[in-house]
Amino acid sequence: MTTTAQPEPQIAPAGLSGVVVAETDIGDVRGTEGFFHYRQYDATELARQVSFEEVWHLMVRGHLPTRDELARWQSLIAENAVLPKELADDLVEVMRRSARDDPLVALRTTVSALGALRGDRPLWDLDAEEKETAAIRTAAVVPWLVSAAYRVRRGEAVRDPRPELGVVGSYLWMLTGEEATQDHQDALSRYLCLTIDHGFNASTFTARVVASTGADLSACVVAGIGALSGPLHGGAPSRALDALDEIGTVENAAPWARAQLAAGQRVMGFGHAVYRGLDPRSELLRETAVGLGGATAELAVQVEKEVVRVLDEAKPDRPLRANVEYYAGVVMQSCGVPREMFTPTFAVSRVIGWTAHILEQSRGRKIYRPSSAYAGPVAPQQVPEIDAR
Repeated sequence: MTTTAQPEPQIAPAGLSGVVVAETDIGDVRGTEGFFHYRQYDATELARQVSFEEVWHLMVRGHLPTRDELARWQSLIAENAVLPKELADDLVEVMRRSARDDPLVALRTTVSALGALRGDRPLWDLDAEEKETAAIRTAAVVPWLVSAAYRVRRGEAVRDPRPELGVVGSYLWMLTGEEATQDHQDALSRYLCLTIDHGFNASTFTARVVASTGADLSACVVAGIGALSGPLHGGAPSRALDALDEIGTVENAAPWARAQLAAGQRVMGFGHAVYRGLDPRSELLRETAVGLGGATAELAVQVEKEVVRVLDEAKPDRPLRANVEYYAGVVMQSCGVPREMFTPTFAVSRVIGWTAHILEQSRGRKIYRPSSAYAGPVAPQQVPEIDAR
């Protein structure tokens, strides 16, 4: 009897760079072009022209809403943004017990608790309408969960949502206790729209892997939050702003950048895993930051030029430009978002993308099960007696 030799598995590049693992109708990132889109629309143009709620509708239902559809959609979001008092009280108690935790950690914990208290069922057992309902009601409450965790941590009273202000206005109200100006609402809406989705990034891919198992929607979102908590993913905006604080003046920018490179450190806020030039999100956020004004925005623009000059000298074959995180912190700080809330605010938008991908993934029936290439000691070997170990 003859046997056919199995082909040697091909080892994927580090980080799965360039590996296509699925088809999607949700959007794409074309890194060499400096372009990304949601469905058939340029994502930066959406951020300029339409509301956060409209982009949310596009992501979940596949098309931009008509005027009547938007009104119904806003009502649906508003209904789900306000939790029953007993459930809200239970979640606040969970927050109090972990009040010292980072707000993103608290979000991870409370989304898990929310799923348990609501009795979330596996996606595998739900029909399409039930899945969408689970997606909307989870994403709609994230702004409240995030702001409540922040306020509990500070020993302050939790504020209820104000749906009449819209998702962005309500979030800023719950976080700061003040009604945001229209300029601040528009600026934060731009940021949130720009960060709803961005291809198969680490958190989105993680959420899809869990969705492929048929798990409940909350479990998939919790997995995404876990991936987002890493400093190489969602943690970068605050670190980029920390770097601006460390630099202080434009004269220090070039020496600081050279010192970072000499120490083998990443220059936070510059370079991207996909883009090989300008990050279109950074361009729009730079414009937004400058429009809001202030010393930090002015410094950020000057420092960007100096850092890019140093990076071009050090890495002439690979242009490293400001990414979305560089100006994200400047914009959020200008809108009144505390620095510790930058990544949780990122989650307010990215949960929309996660839920869209979770819904798409759940329509398939195949679990993710990649292979690995074993690189340990040769096997099998005889198990040694205990005295010989």
